[in-house]
Amino acid sequence: MSAPEQAPSAALRDLLPLVRPHRRPLLLAAGLSLVGAAAALAQPALTGLVISAVGAGRPLLPAVSALLVVLVAGAVLNAVQSYVLQRTGEGVVLTTRRAVADRLLRLPVSEYDRRRTGDLMSRVGADTTLLRATVTSGVVEVVGSAVVGVGALVAMALVDVWLLLVTVAAVAVGLTVVVLSSRRIRTLSRVAQEEVGAMTAAVERALSAVRTIRASGATAREVDAVGASAERAYRAGVSVARVEAYVAPAGSIAVQGAFLAVLGLGGYRVATGSIAVADLVAFILYLFLLVMPLGQAVAAWTQLQTGLGALARIQEVLVLEPEHDAVAEVGGAHVSSLSAPRRPAAGVPLLQLDDVSFAYPDGTQVLSGVSLSVPAGSRVALVGPSGAGKSTVLALVEGFYPLTGGTIRWAGTDVRELPRAALRAQLGYVEQEAPVLAGTVRENLLLAAPDAGDDALWAVLADVGLTGVVQRSARGLDVPVGDEGVLLSGGERQRLAIARSLLSRPALLLLDEPTASLDARNENLLRETLAAAAADRALLVVAHRLSTVLDSDQIVVLDGGRVVARGTHAELVETSPLYRELATAQLLV
Repeated sequence: MSAPEQAPSAALRDLLPLVRPHRRPLLLAAGLSLVGAAAALAQPALTGLVISAVGAGRPLLPAVSALLVVLVAGAVLNAVQSYVLQRTGEGVVLTTRRAVADRLLRLPVSEYDRRRTGDLMSRVGADTTLLRATVTSGVVEVVGSAVVGVGALVAMALVDVWLLLVTVAAVAVGLTVVVLSSRRIRTLSRVAQEEVGAMTAAVERALSAVRTIRASGATAREVDAVGASAERAYRAGVSVARVEAYVAPAGSIAVQGAFLAVLGLGGYRVATGSIAVADLVAFILYLFLLVMPLGQAVAAWTQLQTGLGALARIQEVLVLEPEHDAVAEVGGAHVSSLSAPRRPAAGVPLLQLDDVSFAYPDGTQVLSGVSLSVPAGSRVALVGPSGAGKSTVLALVEGFYPLTGGTIRWAGTDVRELPRAALRAQLGYVEQEAPVLAGTVRENLLLAAPDAGDDALWAVLADVGLTGVVQRSARGLDVPVGDEGVLLSGGERQRLAIARSLLSRPALLLLDEPTASLDARNENLLRETLAAAAADRALLVVAHRLSTVLDSDQIVVLDGGRVVARGTHAELVETSPLYRELATAQLLV
């Protein structure tokens, strides 16, 4: 099911939590709007007084002075209101972006697996931007325009009821079109934003693999794919414009019809002496006062529907349940018993998996009945063919996915009874891709240990053989690494990621293919580093290159999501056909 089918449409009440922190400036803007409406409503009456004074030969200065004061005051009020609204709109966008970014970064990992990164990015950028117009040209403008419109109608009724009835009949046509079109505009706007999100995702996909695309000669095809996505976004935007285009002509016809009707009927009533010329002029000015806010209200209502379409996509993210890192999965207690390294009781392993099973939501079984122990200070390796479930074990230890069955214990305690943040503070995790964040070497190292000093940073770089790499630049620790670490080699990115984990001094280091991108020299250096690290911490290592884990205290062999053998290298060569096959293929037997 697509995202638009899953998420309910947004209503005006869904906007309230986002604008509530800005209620004071909004109330100020609403107050200024009301005062401005009063000033606007006074102008026709004062104009009528000026005309009457001319006809009666009375002094013009009082009436003209009052009219000028009202005109200037109205202009100043409008300027102040516009600034307040624009600033408030920016504030609402800022608040919303912070809320969406906070939720996006706290979602369960499974949510990232099934959503496209570019589409999620568009929720923070394009969708939140549309809320600005909703605030600046939406709610407050509708309220202010309604006040002016109602006031104008009352004043017009006091001048001449028959002219008012003709005006209302003509204007009703335009309002009917607006009401019938509004729901359609919201729906189409939502679709348009979905297509913009898909286009952003297509661009993000291409840029993230631009080197592979160039090397594969696929640049033209990717350009066509992005262009096709942009074309769909264009067509969706045109659909919105087509419906919005109905609104302006309908309003124009209604306004012109009302104006002509008032001129015709009004001229007749002046000729018959039913109303005075000054009253007809005042009525026409009130008609303009009605038409102008009516046009503003129609535009504001259209903007509001567009904003609500974007708000629905924002709500999709905000209603997702985030990971509560400070709360235990079972019991919900806010505890931090693992804020310092915890030593298990005698005979209790630091980490223990008991009959652990895991399957994806679509039913694909990844692990079945996996049991293993990692005693404090030991080195345990997970080996096996691709797809055996080795990396999944590390992901489950980190709490990225919920268990389908079995139990994972930390120092004898079920991890579901411990806050994720407290548990993760004891774990160092290096992914297989060894991601490096855009920024500098220093910023990457401080990610897990923000208070570490320069001496500690240089020491851990020396441990992984990166000192020379950093010293190549006069900027030292502040040398940029490029987007996704593109300015480093694959092996340098791998070692930087390992250094980042070592710096936080975890009780258990989880390494997924730590030597995948290292040459033989740096692999030996890393093996020495890991051997030294294992002196005061436990290691759980996933490896395809068995040379990395030959001296592990225990090697666990996985195949098809099950443990098929365990022991030392020498034991497994004798007892496990699968391990012997892997070792033979790597010339280790």
